[in-house]
Amino acid sequence: MKRVMINTFLACLFMLIGVSTASAEDEIGIFVRILAASGSYESTVVKFEEALNQSNFVIHGMRDIYSPDGVQKSRIWVMTHPDYMAAAAGEPPNSISGQVLRVAVYEFGPGKKTYINMANPVAHAHVYYGKSKKADHLLAVAKKVLDEMKQVASAVPGTPESVQLEPARTAKTLKKFNGDGPAKMMAGFANWQGNQDPIIEDEDPSDFAKIVRDVEKALSAKGDTGAKDRSGWDIVAKIDFGDAVYFGISNSYTESKTIRINSDFRSDGKADEAPFPGTDHVSAMPLEVLVVNKGDTVEVLQYGEMWRMQLYYWDSGYLAFTKNAAVPALIENSIENAVNEEEGW
Repeated sequence: MKRVMINTFLACLFMLIGVSTASAEDEIGIFVRILAASGSYESTVVKFEEALNQSNFVIHGMRDIYSPDGVQKSRIWVMTHPDYMAAAAGEPPNSISGQVLRVAVYEFGPGKKTYINMANPVAHAHVYYGKSKKADHLLAVAKKVLDEMKQVASAVPGTPESVQLEPARTAKTLKKFNGDGPAKMMAGFANWQGNQDPIIEDEDPSDFAKIVRDVEKALSAKGDTGAKDRSGWDIVAKIDFGDAVYFGISNSYTESKTIRINSDFRSDGKADEAPFPGTDHVSAMPLEVLVVNKGDTVEVLQYGEMWRMQLYYWDSGYLAFTKNAAVPALIENSIENAVNEEEGW
């Protein structure tokens, strides 16, 4: 499904109205910083990986994120937790994004210090499961998972933290998240389900396993071809949830673009030795392609990237969004083309 992008009138309206990123009453960040490391980036990565490998978390993939100009290192891990998967059993198969956990080690700010943060599972539980009949239980398990990750990170030399990072929103806002301010128009005034855009729809459920294989082959066909080319993708993680399969994908173009966009108008954390504060948002990666067996159909889905950009990068400021209004559609079209062109769907 092709998404109609912002026009000139909307861009002007957006700039005139302006947007507040998070009010004082907002408490839940889409990211949460859990450790300020005392060692180097390299030693932190080694110690953290050792701790992860001894934990209950199941690691499905890892990636070193491309840094603009190569000045700030960062690495992400994509994981699940068996307790969270068990708690979410019976939830709609297209809600699996809520169970995918991402954590990052990254260099940031004056002195280019090393930190660990996590894509906040509590915030994501509100987004994907806030209207579930089991919402309270799922939120409690998400909080348990976050606390367990803090405990894992505490094995790394440094100072444990629990800092909510922007964009921050109330639980009520996250539960029905359909964009921010006047930019809701760009997200179609729709929540996560309304922003799951079908790339492929197949009316034969028996094709599910074949479609999963074909999508994996298509996404792997070209690979990441550098920061100037958005057409190739790497599969960072593949996670089988039974009636749905998650592909986490990334490329240097998207990583560079999102870091730059989030860094342009931010002053916090910007330093000569670390000029890209947007590096603290890398646990928003990877992007997602889902193959979902709905019983009567099989769908290959991606998220409307404008919705996803707002969810993770709204603190970039409205000028950054208007300046880069075409970027989400370019990324979305690249994913669609990668899936479709290889197999001729």
